[in-house]
Order: sequence, then structure tokens, then C-alpha cells
Amino acid sequence: MTTAPGDEAGSPDPQHSPPPPEAHPTHLAHTWEEARQAAFDSATPIPPGRVPLSQALGRVLVEDITALHDMPHYASSAMDGWAVNGSGPWIVAEPGQRLAPHQASPIVTGGLIPPGAKAVLRSESAVLGADDDGLPLLLTGGTARPGEPSNGQHIRRAGEEAAEGDILVKAGVTLNPAHLAVAALAGHDDLMVRGKPVVKLLLTGSEVVAQGLPDPGKVRDTFGPQLASVVEMLGGLYSGQERIGDSYPEWLAGLEDLAPEVPDPAALPADVVITTGGTGLSATDHLRRAVAELGGRLIIDGIAMRPGHPAVLAELPDGRFVLGLPGNPLAAMMALSTVGTPLLAALGHGAMPPVEHVPCGTTIEPEPGRTRLMPFRLLYGMASPAKHTGPGMMRGLASAHGVMVVPPHGVQLGEPVPAFALPWGPPLPGPEPAGAKPKTRSAAKGATKTAGKDMAKPAGPVDWSALLG
Repeated sequence: MTTAPGDEAGSPDPQHSPPPPEAHPTHLAHTWEEARQAAFDSATPIPPGRVPLSQALGRVLVEDITALHDMPHYASSAMDGWAVNGSGPWIVAEPGQRLAPHQASPIVTGGLIPPGAKAVLRSESAVLGADDDGLPLLLTGGTARPGEPSNGQHIRRAGEEAAEGDILVKAGVTLNPAHLAVAALAGHDDLMVRGKPVVKLLLTGSEVVAQGLPDPGKVRDTFGPQLASVVEMLGGLYSGQERIGDSYPEWLAGLEDLAPEVPDPAALPADVVITTGGTGLSATDHLRRAVAELGGRLIIDGIAMRPGHPAVLAELPDGRFVLGLPGNPLAAMMALSTVGTPLLAALGHGAMPPVEHVPCGTTIEPEPGRTRLMPFRLLYGMASPAKHTGPGMMRGLASAHGVMVVPPHGVQLGEPVPAFALPWGPPLPGPEPAGAKPKTRSAAKGATKTAGKDMAKPAGPVDWSALLG
């Protein structure tokens, strides 16, 4: 299902009961840190491959881009005007033919310089007249300067930008639009780039509607509008999505990834399948059963965190990873941040995504056995938990500056707490340099004085969390 009443697992299916407890010792087998590391360690970087220029933007170049021919590969005119041989006046000849001395032929910008031509006379500097016999004759005039055109003037010489075999762009750069233009001019149709994981989405839930106001019992699709973009932000290549209901045959068919009868030559096989819902233990939660039937193995089966604890990561025999996200939208995004971010980083030749520390703007009580992921907003340099952050809510995440990783033992006011940035947001502020004095805000402007002395100011950090709406 795409959404569920809560983040907890549902009741077991009496016909397809889950394995006995010994098969899954605990559903919360991994800590948050262990789950991130397990996801990162399970992946091998995708090997490099050739992609067409239209798909190479933002990719990391693996092989140098060299000129496959001289650039430009022919001499051409830099102006609209006349290709001329020698000094004028010139007898007008047919375009494209070899020019004898004192002959000229019309030419346009980018046009091939005909054999025998020594220069180009701009159209603004040319006057077309006639000789004594009435034949066309080209003369300099108009805006022409003395001596115009000089030998080679307004001609783009072959090879003036690069000679065949020259290295134009060195391997290791992230390709920008100008790089792609250079590659095209050099004669390339595709480029060898670093591998990136191809990601397919399998969105589930018979109660999900894609448009309009849902009736009671129905819910709006929250994953379709966002997951593809988030996948791209995390370094994946989005390859499309499929929507299915809640039946086991639909789940099995969605994960089988059978080859279509008429294959699409542009389609790439998925390296990762991200599913939504189906990670609990209710009658409509079929992910684990489908993975088992396809011969796959579970890498992560639940994480000791909230929200998003029913997350699942599996690997199928064909090498595809299946990342099962819970059905609630915030829970799903926290699971994606915990498991999907390091998985896609490892597949895409990246490093483990960093975890920073921010000063906590409030006291957070312990919750033994669980890490809590809390979207936060920075207020006067301190991280205060955002409002509206239930497992099925997205409003708090939409206004958040990052996510705090609150350890099971809780956090004290002002204590540094681990945190990570959101894929669409700016980096988190770095730690203060060693020896730097902390910045403070006056408790109140215009504070009154008593006996010639300032009134006492609060010592230590101030809890600003109540100011958040």
C-alpha cells in the first residue's frame, strides 16, 4: 500500500503466515548506523559504459574526449559576402567552382571556401557593377577599408581550433553542456562515463488515486510526484515506474522484471527497484514472500528507528537490489535517506554520505532501543524539531532544513546531535573552528539596568523550539 494508518506492522495473513520468530530473530535487527553501513557495503560500483551525448550531461567522464578530425574540418567563411582570389576588381564566377586570379563567387557564413580563394570580402564592403562589356564585376566599396580584404581575412581555417587527435576534455570532469558541444564538434556520438545506478519504481496500493480529492478510504499518491526527482538528486538514473495493486501475483510480476515482447532499445535494465508499502506483516504485505520466491536474500529486515522501521533491503539472484519503503510518506523518506542514500552512493562510485552535528535547540527525552529521525528547522543556529512530522505527514519535512538523528538515550538542550542534510536543501552549517567564540544573541534589547548594572542574562543555550509553528 502507498499509505497506511500507522508505521507499525499489521496483523499477519492467516493463509500466508510470516515465518516463525526464529526465521527473523527481531524485526528491528539493525541499528540506524548499522543499516546505513550494511546498505553501503552491499553494493559494488556500476562499471563505466557509453551513453549518447543526449544522456551524458552531469556524468563523470572516464575517457578523454579527443578530436576525431580537424576542428573545423574544412575552411569556411566567417562572413556573408564574396570569396575572392587576388586583388579586385573581380570577375564574378559561379559558386563553388575553382577561382582563378581576379575571380570571385558569392558565399555565406559557414560556407565552404572554394579552391583558389584567398580571402572573403564582406557583403557590406562590396559593390556589384559591370565591365565595359556589361558583364558582372565586383568592386570594393561601401564600408571597405583600404587594403580590404587582406590575404586570409574572414576565413576560418581548417584545424584552427584543434587538430585530429588533440585531447579536448580530460577524463574525470563532470560533463557540462559546453563539454557536450565540444564532443559533438569533435565527431563523437557517445561518451564513456562512470556508471550510475538505474532505478525503477514499483508503486503499490489499490486505494491510491493520482488526481483530485480522494473519497474516504482512498488516499492521494504522495510518491509519484516526488520519488523520481529524489532518485535523481541521490545520483540514480530514473527509468520509469509501474503501479500495481495489493495482490501477491501483482507483486511477484512487478519484481520478476520479465523482458517485454517488443523490447525498447533505449530502456536500461534496473539496478535498483524501489517499492512503496508491503513491508509490514499484514495480508497485503507481500514483499518478503515475493523476494523469497524469486530466490533473493534479505540484507536489511527492519531498522531500530522511528519513523521508517519496517524498511527492507534485499538482493535478487540477477543482481538487482530491492529497496522496500514503508507505505507512510514521511516514514518512506526517512527509510530512503537511511538505506537508499548510501546504497545509491556506493553503486555510483560515491563515498558514504556524511553525517554532521548541529546543536539541539530543545531537550529530547530518551526512547531506549530506537533512533529517532526528526526533521528540524534552524532557529538562531540551533536545530529545533519541526511540527507536523507524523509518519503519514509531509508538511514538516517540506519546511525542514535537515534531519536530526536522535540517539536512543535522548539529547540535552544545546548538546550536539548527529544530523544530515536533505537532498534538495543546502549543506548543514559546519562546526565552529577550534578556539572560536560562540555567537550569542542578547536575551532582550533595551534591558533595564539596576544599580548601574545590567540585569542578569540567562546562562547557557535557550530553548527556542516553542517559537516554531
